[in-house]
Amino acid sequence: MDRNVFGALIARRLEAEFARLREQWASTAPIPYFFVDDLLPDDLAMEIRAAFPDPSQMMLRRSLRELKYVSAQMNAHAPILEEIIFGFQMPEVVERVKEATGLRSLYPDEHLYAGGISMMGPGHFLNPHLDNSHDKDRARYRVLNLLYYVSPGWRLENGANLEVWPDGTKAEPATIVSRFNRLAVMVTNQHSWHSVSKNVSGEARCCVSNYYFSDHPAGDDDYFHPTSFRGRPEQPVRDVVLQADAAARAVVRRVFPKGMKATAHVYRKR
Repeated sequence: MDRNVFGALIARRLEAEFARLREQWASTAPIPYFFVDDLLPDDLAMEIRAAFPDPSQMMLRRSLRELKYVSAQMNAHAPILEEIIFGFQMPEVVERVKEATGLRSLYPDEHLYAGGISMMGPGHFLNPHLDNSHDKDRARYRVLNLLYYVSPGWRLENGANLEVWPDGTKAEPATIVSRFNRLAVMVTNQHSWHSVSKNVSGEARCCVSNYYFSDHPAGDDDYFHPTSFRGRPEQPVRDVVLQADAAARAVVRRVFPKGMKATAHVYRKR
């Protein structure tokens, strides 16, 4: 199964759901999103999950902000993982997503800047945050997250579900369950606070991630910011610490707009 076949299957599923996706995108403002269930035949989704590497072959991101395993070095893993990642970058898929969201321009990211695969084991989490506003070269706006979930039998009660915070991080979020074989697509801009709740199950939640970029901001206003984290409503001390961290990192980004060192989370093809 190669990326061209994956791309054709994904594009066909998006086209079949087009009217509903447009409606869901419009109705979920100010942080618009849509999701598509049963994106691929179940046996293919199961193959993708089975191909996930052992966590020892991934990078552990551990801090007050997050706890999860990630990898963007796709040629270090089973070939099907690289093919499904780049299946989401096929032109017909990008075009269907562009039509569903109404964004003016969209580009996939062959470098997988902050994309790739992730695994969240028991106790793992991702605090409320805004994604970095641009690509690694600050040439285009980051405007969309595409998150494809492949953990069989995943339920709301397991945790490790996507949360969006349309009324800010002091209010209640909306939850999108990390359901098996579900694709979630959400906007990312200066207002799109989102998180992943703590995994309270004994299983791993696995995700295939892509980010799309644009010549134009997602919204009416220009913006520039680094990835910025907040505490959850029940974490007032962590919230103060993370806000201070975000402010310091914003100063660094203004002084060094392309960063002081190359990011480790990109696909370096050998």
